Amino acid sequence: MEVQSTQVQTDRVLTVPNILSALRLLGVPLFLWLILVPKADGLAIILLAVAGFTDWLDGYLARKWHQISRVGQLLDPVADRLYILATLVGLLLRGIVPLWFVVLLVSRDVIMAGVLAVLKRRGVTGLPVHFLGKAATFCLLYAFPLLLLGDGTGWLADTARIVGWAFAVWGTALYWWAAVLYVGQARRIMAATR
Repeated sequence: MEVQSTQVQTDRVLTVPNILSALRLLGVPLFLWLILVPKADGLAIILLAVAGFTDWLDGYLARKWHQISRVGQLLDPVADRLYILATLVGLLLRGIVPLWFVVLLVSRDVIMAGVLAVLKRRGVTGLPVHFLGKAATFCLLYAFPLLLLGDGTGWLADTARIVGWAFAVWGTALYWWAAVLYVGQARRIMAATR
């Protein structure tokens, strides 16, 4: 979530938005278990939907209730990345998505981790989240349950697969576009801190 100049950032840890982000983090191993062990796709899809909704809700509440915190700014993107990674691993192991798709998304996060490591050495602890990054995450978090639902037969599965891949392609494009913007932000910050 991006901090606006009119909003106050708090150092409080125990806030409703932070609790929602922490609960989302706890759902990651549960999701992997649901998708891989009992193959309880219905419950996995519900968990992904709840995670996607709480991703939006924690940011909304943080802004509305003036509970934007540094902890929340760290927890929220970590939860997003872990859900994306866990879902990709689960879908790959189930044969629902190809390896190239996983590599495409994971390589973007590896590049961004490198950029953030360079910034950290200069004393910068993170970049403000851009709307485009949130839109990309939104698309991917909608794509994954649809792709999982599409791992079946019949018209519903066929429709879910088509719509899921549309969200996946659009989300991947936005994900990389956001990365280009983040690298540009990082370059400007590094130039300013010399």
